[in-house]
Amino acid sequence: MRIQKRDGRIVPYEEEKIVEAIRKANNEVEEEYRADEGLIGEILEDVKREGRELQTVEHVQDIIEEGLVGHNKYALAKKYIVYRYQRSLLRKSNTTDESILKLIRNENKELAEENSNKNTRLASTQRDYIAGEVSRDVTRRLLLPEHIALAHDNGVIHFHDADYFIQPIFNCCLINIQDMLDNGTSINGKMIESPKSFQVACTVTTQIIAAVASNQYGGQSVNVKHLGKYLRKSRIKFEKQLDEEFGDSLSREEKKKIVDIRLKDELRSGVQTIQYQINTLMTTNGQSPFVTLFLHMDEEDEYVEETVAIIKEILNQRLKGTKNEKGVFVTPAFPKLVYVLDENNCLKGGRYDAVTRLAARCSAKRMYPDYISAKKMRENYEGNVFSCMGCRSFLSPWKDEKGSYKWEGRFNQGVVSLNLPQIGILAKGEEKVFWKLLDERLELCYEALMCRHKALEGTVSDVSPIHWQYGAIARLKKGEKIDQYLHGGYSTMSLGYIGLYETTYLMKGCSHTSHEGKDFALRVMDRMKNAAASWKKETGIGFSLYGTPAESLCYRFARIDREKFGDIKNVTDKGYYTNSYHVDVRENIDAFSKFVFESEFQNKSLGGAISYVEIPNLNNNLEALEELIKFIYDNIQYGEFNTKSDYCHVCGFDGEIEINDDMEWECPQCHNKDHSKMNVTRRTCGYLGENFWNAGKTKEIRARVLHL
Repeated sequence: MRIQKRDGRIVPYEEEKIVEAIRKANNEVEEEYRADEGLIGEILEDVKREGRELQTVEHVQDIIEEGLVGHNKYALAKKYIVYRYQRSLLRKSNTTDESILKLIRNENKELAEENSNKNTRLASTQRDYIAGEVSRDVTRRLLLPEHIALAHDNGVIHFHDADYFIQPIFNCCLINIQDMLDNGTSINGKMIESPKSFQVACTVTTQIIAAVASNQYGGQSVNVKHLGKYLRKSRIKFEKQLDEEFGDSLSREEKKKIVDIRLKDELRSGVQTIQYQINTLMTTNGQSPFVTLFLHMDEEDEYVEETVAIIKEILNQRLKGTKNEKGVFVTPAFPKLVYVLDENNCLKGGRYDAVTRLAARCSAKRMYPDYISAKKMRENYEGNVFSCMGCRSFLSPWKDEKGSYKWEGRFNQGVVSLNLPQIGILAKGEEKVFWKLLDERLELCYEALMCRHKALEGTVSDVSPIHWQYGAIARLKKGEKIDQYLHGGYSTMSLGYIGLYETTYLMKGCSHTSHEGKDFALRVMDRMKNAAASWKKETGIGFSLYGTPAESLCYRFARIDREKFGDIKNVTDKGYYTNSYHVDVRENIDAFSKFVFESEFQNKSLGGAISYVEIPNLNNNLEALEELIKFIYDNIQYGEFNTKSDYCHVCGFDGEIEINDDMEWECPQCHNKDHSKMNVTRRTCGYLGENFWNAGKTKEIRARVLHL
């Protein structure tokens, strides 16, 4: 017999624990009311007589209570029941008071680390966080099954976004911006008709983004090719105006020159509207919209030349940067940019290679865009190329009633992530134990994900008209339920995972980059991928395996396991786990080999995958950067670049900032010491290099750097 604990763990049945519990209760009552050894033995037999291979701890406790009451040991049973109730109350006790007070005092470092895009000092952001803490508490105590809540608390799994779970809202989406622009929409009860110009289309797009972002908790993505039509509308409008105003008094060449000048100005103003609006707006979530612009030059699109012009303007404006409050040009946090490499722009003599070289310059200075290979995407997604969602998760192929693939207007219901290294720690190198524990915890993830799904079932369209009634996702009637979009694979649910590298090291004593380690790691990936596929087949819900980029979770899982199991070499002693399938930062591997290696894991993680490499001093290594971009097209679906260059937002210094032994630093150019106005790269928090961890001062400075 085995026992399922409240946190989801499966442990061997130990009857001495029952004996100990009853004896403790015996000590609380007078001798005449106690259970003798014979009665204790009978209760143990009752537990065994059930004949189940797997019992929950709650059911065993029920049997004990029934046994005591059945033998008239009412006083003893009462003590046992009261003790059990007190333990339950302790588990369900309010957890918000201290966390909210710490938030107001700006002492809640866990929240500060969780989302670097939200400033916990701002009153508006604090308001969202306070609501989130209440939601997290109610979720933990009342909405989730107790064993799921405890599994989350103990770092077995991570139930993402519990601070929004109390509401019937979802994670991230691809906004159906084409439908909303072409057919009009409504925001705050006001009709917005289809735009007649590019400038207006850009303004409406930012309004839509803000409204959508305020009614979901994850990011949103927009394909900029749908703005191409409106740039052409502006050209036609300018041409008509000139004809009406000047007739034949101007030559065709003169009119074209004037139209080109006006259109260029309109293009610049429209893109500037998007950039400034997104960075200055604040949603009801207390942050700028977490929006991604998808930059794909699709030659099958009749407006491809307009799209190319828009993409070039977006890249040029990002390259220039945005002025901060001191008037210094800095890198804006949003919108995120994802640039598609296709046959026409993969730096092999394509028609739009010059645009890709502009993108490379932008990446060198501003770290964006990221890059998607259209070639690899078509291999993985039935010939399709489409945007990832804001959280870098990808949808699964889905066809409408006409048999056409549909991507925009779809969404992700939520994420639950699995702590793989903890399984490796418990298995102690025994593969049989490992696979058994992995299967049990995958079932726990499935149950947790179904909690997310069931929380959305029955939601009516009125909860977010911008999503469900006015085109971002659907055009439902008022009062109509959204359930049809939760089933049949239309939306996805993501199984995340952390620490494949550490898990392989625990089980095989080597990295997953070695031959033996790689074989084991790929089998782990297959086990998780097949589990998600089986859940999808069983339920019709779009489960998928997702290499989440949630870096704060790498620290949370490692911290919990370090507290439980102590320092384990190359695992918990680092203070962080490696994200998803990624190669550990301390591995001696070049950028090209890293992309090739990780591509095999991306292909098994089609619910979302992202790989990055580091290039020192990107601005001085443009040629190497272009070679890597060319390499991405042929070898990996999604790649991004990091650099060792630091950045000062006061004076614009772009180089390397030295960190002294006391973990203090200042800008060598303007001597700024205000860390909130500096970007110090990931090497300082354990990701790129060892400077930070060797300094030995971890907790305080790690929280500070992660917040930055």
